[in-house]
Amino acid sequence: MRRPDQQTTTRPAPEATLGTGNGTGPAGPDAAPGTGPAAQSGDPGAGPDTPPAGARSAGPGEPSGPPAATGTPAALPGTAGIGTAGTGTAGTGTAGAGFTGFTGEPTAEGALAPYLRGQAAEFLRSLRLHHEYSAPADAGGHGAAEAARALRRAARRIGGSLHTFRAALDPHWADQLRGELAWLTGILAREHAYANRLARLVDALHLLSGPTLPAARGARAAGEAAGADAQGRAALGVGAARAAALLERRLTLARTRSHSAALQALGSSRFHAIADAVALLASEVPAPSGHAGRAAAASLLEPAELAEQRLLTAVAALPPDDTGPYNEAQDAAWHQARLLLRLHRYAHEVVLGGADPGLTAPGHALDLHRDAVEAAGAAAAAARTPRIAPATAYALGVLHADQRHGVESARAAFRETWPYATALAAP
Repeated sequence: MRRPDQQTTTRPAPEATLGTGNGTGPAGPDAAPGTGPAAQSGDPGAGPDTPPAGARSAGPGEPSGPPAATGTPAALPGTAGIGTAGTGTAGTGTAGAGFTGFTGEPTAEGALAPYLRGQAAEFLRSLRLHHEYSAPADAGGHGAAEAARALRRAARRIGGSLHTFRAALDPHWADQLRGELAWLTGILAREHAYANRLARLVDALHLLSGPTLPAARGARAAGEAAGADAQGRAALGVGAARAAALLERRLTLARTRSHSAALQALGSSRFHAIADAVALLASEVPAPSGHAGRAAAASLLEPAELAEQRLLTAVAALPPDDTGPYNEAQDAAWHQARLLLRLHRYAHEVVLGGADPGLTAPGHALDLHRDAVEAAGAAAAAARTPRIAPATAYALGVLHADQRHGVESARAAFRETWPYATALAAP
């Protein structure tokens, strides 16, 4: 982990500073999320590579993104020491760990095109494995699930790179393929997300309704507390089994429908068109036309740094940890930070050839935050089922509160692992 005054992404170190970093780390796993951190479970209803809310389509030579982040990024409040190398400001001008190895600025032809071709090849390889493991003899096996996760990972990286480096590519082609990949990843992610959500909720119910620990001998207060806890757990145990059965019926039905939708999508003409486009991408990356497009493709650093600034801005805007009780209205800001962190990770892989190991733990915390938010929503939705027994409703209420506590724990874990504490000090 680097010091708070070091930046997350910077221009490659000049030759004079080569050897001062610790080298680029291997590509980090994808989430969890939400799918471990890195086999990330997807977001039902939206592809993981969908641009963050508020993004707009940029014109040629301009990276797309939130309107507030366009132009040259200004200094962020509370982010002293995070900036572009060589500015002369205290705390800047030093390449962060893992940012050595480049002697010049990466270009679309030298860095982006090989990266996209590699991810396209991984997409096609995963698709072939998915077809093999989905044969009648192997249907439903572990191999098919792993192949589907690898397929989503490759699609997310392609889509995220098309979003960040749109100006370095043919804009019309990039927008069209990115939208199709977002549709595909959203369809494929739902089944995995519902399965993980059900397992999480059932395990939480089992822990909440489990046996109590024995009280210490001779401690009257401890005995009274243990008795009250035993009564509460007994009341919870009455409805926990029914609550688990209700959740299993609801989420299993949703998972079955998602599985059918995924199979239908994989057999559709729309998916075959996506596969054909990715197959062409594996051999040729469309370049921008015109002088302005060629100039934008000359360097990938500006869009990568813009993606970094969007991330830092979103993190600085997160609600402080002393705002009181859990507020569901704050979830959107955390989801936005998670999407921007993912786009920044992919840009880091393109420009510097590897994932930033310092962002693995914060990314995992944001994945856990997403999982806990969705699990709490599922428990609340189940509690609204008509004509359920009071004991069942009570168990679902306790489960909902437990998942909201998990949301707060994930937020705290993110704050503890985020390597740039100054970005969280904004008023």
